Amino acid sequence: MMLPLPEMAAIFLVAIVCSAGIGIIGVGALWLSRRRSLRARLSIIVATTLVSVLTGMVAISAAMYLSEHDLYVFLTVALASLLSTMVVTWFLGRLIAREYEDLRSLTAEMGEGHRLGDLSDPKDVSETALLRAELVATSRKLADSRDEVAALDRSRRELIAWIAKIRIQIDRLSRMVDDLFALSRIQSGALELETIDVSLYDLVSDAVSDLRPVAAAKGIAVHERGLTDVIVAGDPRELTRVVENLLMNALQHSSQDTEVVLETSRNGEGQAVLTVSDTGGGVPAEALTEVFTTGWRGSPARTPDDDLITGDPTVNGGGVLTSNAGLGLAIVRGIVEAHSGTVGVSNTESGARFEVCLPAIAPAV
Repeated sequence: MMLPLPEMAAIFLVAIVCSAGIGIIGVGALWLSRRRSLRARLSIIVATTLVSVLTGMVAISAAMYLSEHDLYVFLTVALASLLSTMVVTWFLGRLIAREYEDLRSLTAEMGEGHRLGDLSDPKDVSETALLRAELVATSRKLADSRDEVAALDRSRRELIAWIAKIRIQIDRLSRMVDDLFALSRIQSGALELETIDVSLYDLVSDAVSDLRPVAAAKGIAVHERGLTDVIVAGDPRELTRVVENLLMNALQHSSQDTEVVLETSRNGEGQAVLTVSDTGGGVPAEALTEVFTTGWRGSPARTPDDDLITGDPTVNGGGVLTSNAGLGLAIVRGIVEAHSGTVGVSNTESGARFEVCLPAIAPAV
């Protein structure tokens, strides 16, 4: 027999009010636990749903049942259902949380640049399985992109290195051609000199400054010392070539952790004197008269490298290459003699000592 409409309306209203009240409490509890684990929030959702239903049923049952025994039985069954549901919910939440933990681990591995293996199961069509497959595919795309970028970077570095090597060889050939032209002008008497008063010490300082990177790359200390008021009449450009050729010769023939000394002075005849001393083992006695001959090159012990390359040619256009074609000292002799000077070489206990003597201008009184 159907209940009268007023009673049905009352039952419906009581159920709505009870469910709404419990729902509001559940929403509040869920907001307070927004930073908790997935299992805790899932348990709150299930508990709120179940308790809202049971509360309405308990309220109606308390008003309808005539026997307290029947009401206690209903309440016992409801409590047992609530407890069993919460236990099941807890374990289900643990399983779901474990799946999300696996996804988090996969995401962390992908963030570290690892290429994820194939973890897909053809029979698994769940959302987590689809997300796992998407992570694997994304990790492979990222790994392929990184490999491609690395390959492009290697190719770029190789190209820069080749271009730098080509540039160094071009510079070497250019230096050789320049030396040949200079030597040709000297030997033909066509060398034109711009004669001005110039400080010999300043020429030494400029040459040392220009070639200091070469010395630093080989671990050689270069020292300049002597008189600063030695003045000569000559061409600054050609005299600078003399100083640089002598200094480069010393650097080429000196080993690491040694030193090269350039000194300016005057001799007893009032001439300006430049000496360049190295620790390269000296010149063989039989070759002391030949070092300034065109094409002369030292013994293997004194000339360990045909070409001196310093610096990294792939960084900032670095790299200095100097040719050891046997022209530098011949050019030195030609320029010095064109300035009415002399140049010679002698051996010391540890190396060679080159001495240039030039007519000096008396300092102003």
